[in-house]
Amino acid sequence: MTPLRRANHLLHLFAVLFVAAALVACDPDAASNAPVDENSDAEAVELPETNRYQIDTPYGAMVIELFDETPEHRDNFKRLVDDAFYDSTTFHRVIEGFVIQGGDPNSRDDPDNVGQGGPGYTLPAEILPEFFHRRGALAAAREGDEVNPERRSSGSQFYIVQGRSFDEESLDEMEQEVRSRLDDEDFSFSDEAREAYLEEGGTPQLDMQYTVFGQLVEGFDVLDQIAASDTPRSTEQPEPGPHVDRPLEPVHMTISPVEQ
Repeated sequence: MTPLRRANHLLHLFAVLFVAAALVACDPDAASNAPVDENSDAEAVELPETNRYQIDTPYGAMVIELFDETPEHRDNFKRLVDDAFYDSTTFHRVIEGFVIQGGDPNSRDDPDNVGQGGPGYTLPAEILPEFFHRRGALAAAREGDEVNPERRSSGSQFYIVQGRSFDEESLDEMEQEVRSRLDDEDFSFSDEAREAYLEEGGTPQLDMQYTVFGQLVEGFDVLDQIAASDTPRSTEQPEPGPHVDRPLEPVHMTISPVEQ
């Protein structure tokens, strides 16, 4: 690798790590950290059998499929949709080449506090190695390890991975970064994950640190359009505080089950 190419590569790597850290910084505050009450009446609500849900946006529709292997997150998402919790909220944080994030009720009527809201509880982590941050992965946002060592998930905020593709060298660097964050020298990307990151892209730097509980199955073009939304950061008009990645034109959503 030439010195110029290596310099450019390192600059890009720094940018990737910066936005990964920012994902933690914009998660719900400690006031929303109460565990979900497993004996509450909400647990008794009859939930739709379908695991497919449609997210309608001004750019069109995306369809996600929830994983049965992450039942806490699956059923929580179903309950919130059943309560119309997400309707008229926005994708309040978008970073092209990284993720689009939404699910904050503050985005509906308190945009100055966007990124800080939730339903008043968190969920236990359901982090499984077979579910990684490939393009289109649906995952739960959360507070950082320093205040959330159990990696409990936000009760409502989620993100969908747009990501980018990697070459072998940069993927090796991401693997080492994940090892360092997990303090696990034995960690490595699976053959399936490595192939996906090389061919279709994703955000491998987030693996095994956030619960991936679903996958986008339709509407990748809509994902790309939302990720390309103008923000203060992307238009080089930065604002103070955590709102540099909030779209200048709100991207509202409604979510409904897709009957199968």
